[in-house]
Order: sequence, then structure tokens, then C-alpha cells
Amino acid sequence: MEANLRWVALTAVAPVAWGANYYVTHEFLPPDSPLYGAALRALPAGLVLLALRRQRPRGAWWWRSAVLGLLNVSVFFVLVYAASQLLPTSIASTVMAMSPPAMMLIAWALVSERPGIAHLVGAAIGLAGVCLMLLTGADGVSVPGVLASAAAMLVSAFGHILTKRWNDTGTDVLASTAWQLTAGGLFLLPVAAAVEGPPPALSTPALLAFGYVTLIATALAFAAWFTGLRHLPAGTVGLVGLLNPVTGVLLGTAVAGEVLTGRQMCGLALVLAGVVLGRPSRAGRSGSSRMPPRPAPAEGPVRTLLSRSRR
Repeated sequence: MEANLRWVALTAVAPVAWGANYYVTHEFLPPDSPLYGAALRALPAGLVLLALRRQRPRGAWWWRSAVLGLLNVSVFFVLVYAASQLLPTSIASTVMAMSPPAMMLIAWALVSERPGIAHLVGAAIGLAGVCLMLLTGADGVSVPGVLASAAAMLVSAFGHILTKRWNDTGTDVLASTAWQLTAGGLFLLPVAAAVEGPPPALSTPALLAFGYVTLIATALAFAAWFTGLRHLPAGTVGLVGLLNPVTGVLLGTAVAGEVLTGRQMCGLALVLAGVVLGRPSRAGRSGSSRMPPRPAPAEGPVRTLLSRSRR
């Protein structure tokens, strides 16, 4: 029980960082450079993780890193960047909140993790809470933005479960994350140069924003997320991802001075209830027995990243 709580808490670092990333991207990064924006997010983060875990891919991991880098990084980051620029933070994160059921279904097909009743009920409760918090009936929502956010949700759900399936071999989590981010960034750079021309000029606030996006919302967040996928059922990890829109609402409240309504407070309570309900009650339960019990090499660097981010 205590070990599960620890992995859930570590995994939660990712959606909290990603929820803030929507706001940072929308407010501070150049709106017309999604390819460069994605490349500058991915490649420096990959190089930072490579410096911490100096390992090269071996065997099948050369092509696996390329495939996962394309899905989890290149395509996903561009779609998220576009959605962040085209949509309000609340709407973009609402669409992404549909990822728990998507991850459960894909995990069932790819890694034979049948979703439990607790996971399904938790997903339903969590999504109901998200709707209470975020569906405000706003007019003039960008259709391309909604499509970009929905595509990002589907691509990431498939890519994350594929990562979970291939990481079953015991490959170091931090190293495989570094390979994916580096490969994805290298894919994006020539495409960005061909499509968007020279890199955009960045102001000081934009450089600081890229620092957050690269180090916290990418290097730290992906290391925590993939570690969670190694130790927890996909259904549980998907439910923890509901903290993404919760972060968006709370950040808007803190930064913009908005007041949480009674409906939003009820929605927040439902989301947290869904996350708790979907948490496995003891180690080895809910279909995660195929995962290695303790990939010790990954724990130290992840904790190092966490400690450095708090300084």
C-alpha cells in the first residue's frame, strides 16, 4: 500500500507539470512556431537526461526509440503546442482528460491489462468531475484546436502503452526516456527548418518559459510518468493524468485571481475521488505482474531530478 502511494505520488508530478505547461505555452511562447517549439522542448530535455544516464540504445532499442520518439515526442509535442495556442487552457486540458479510458482500452489490447471495475468507475467519476470543472459552454471554440488536442490524446495514449509494453524487458526507464526525447527532437529540427525557416527570436520571458517546458514539463515529467507506467497498471496511471486539467483550473485561479465556484469545487472532489478509487490496493494487483518489480537503476536518477527541480 505504501509503495503504491509512493509511485502514484511520483507519477502525479507529470500531469501537474503538463497542466501548467498549457498555460506557459499559451502565454509566453511564440504562437506561429509549433515545430521549433516542440523541437526546443524535446532535444534539450533529451540531452539533459542523457547526461544523467550515459547509456546508448542496444539491439531493438535503436528502432524502438525512433518509433516512440516519433509518437511520444515529435507528433505529440507539435499537436500539444498547436492546441495550447488555439484553445483556452481549460478546453485543451478537458479534451486530454479523455485519455484514461483510451489508455485502458489500448493497454487491454497491447499488454493484456484488463481494466478492473475500480478503474472503470474511477474513470467515470473523474471525467464527471472534469466536466463539472471545465465545461463552461464557451463560444467560438477553435475546431482545429479541438482536433489537435484530441489527436494528441490518442497519439500519447498509444505511445505510452507501447512504451510500457517494450519496457517490460527491464530497460532502464531514464535511459529510454532520454532516447525518445533525443530522437524526437532530432526528427523535428530539419522539418522545422524546412517549414518554418530560421528559428524564432526569443525574448527573455520566452527563454525562461522554455526552461520550464524543457526541464520540468519534459525531462522531469516524462521520467516520472514512464517510471509510473513501469510500476503501476495503465488504468491507474491514466486516472492520475486527470490531475492535468485540475492543475489548469487551480493555476488559472491563482494567476488570474478567479474564484472557484461551488460546481468546480465539487468537480475537483470527484476527480480526486476517481484517482484514489483507481489506485491499486496492494502491490502486484491489477495486472501489473508482468512488470519488473524493482528496476533499481531508474530510481536514483528520477529522485535526483526531483531533488534538483525543488532547489
